[in-house]
Amino acid sequence: MREIVLDTETTGLDPLRGDRLVEIGCVEIFNRMPTGQTYHVYINPERDMPAEAFNVHGLSTEFLASKPLFAEVVDEFLAFIGDTPLVIHNASFDISFINAELDRTKRKAIPKDRLVDTLLLARRKHPGVSNRLDDLCSRYQIDNSRRTKHGALLDAELLAEVYIDLIGARQSQLILASDTSDARAGGHGDMPRRQRETPLLARVTDADREAHRAFVATLGDKPLWNDYLPPPAPAEAPAA
Repeated sequence: MREIVLDTETTGLDPLRGDRLVEIGCVEIFNRMPTGQTYHVYINPERDMPAEAFNVHGLSTEFLASKPLFAEVVDEFLAFIGDTPLVIHNASFDISFINAELDRTKRKAIPKDRLVDTLLLARRKHPGVSNRLDDLCSRYQIDNSRRTKHGALLDAELLAEVYIDLIGARQSQLILASDTSDARAGGHGDMPRRQRETPLLARVTDADREAHRAFVATLGDKPLWNDYLPPPAPAEAPAA
């Protein structure tokens, strides 16, 4: 199953008060594993950047002035996400900004039934504690040391790792791998073995073999290991 893990950065907290989208980051996962396919874009919000928002993500008005408008990237964005489920942390926030931009470009809004909100999942699984993305990274031992500021693509990549742990998919994959290994060890479904094009050269030289023979000769006629050999089978009686 294909899913898209998504994160955004904005100029503020409320699209109904003029705040705009400035960055989108998406990570594709298939059957709960990242595929390496991503989508990332900075967007010119056509307005100034408040200091509070700049302190969060570090995207300045000057930096964004040369970036495309949302109307210029909307088609490629929609093509990337397709009609797959969208995995978002605090989904109502991000989707409100995306839908506001879609409305400005006369596109259909993304319905809520496509959303998988990892914040709600985390609150159900870990009630009574903080479930921010940084907290979840620490809880699941995911390295987030690069996250000195918020960034949509980096946060989407981290969230993809969190999501896989949050729903127990990583543990299931490890169990499956263990079961497969056990089955192979039991003789069921051996994996094909690759053959070397050129066999390795023998590592034991003629000199090594001669030295070994000389050593065995010093052990006499009754070496110790003979004590551990099974007794010889009794000779059959001659036929009458």
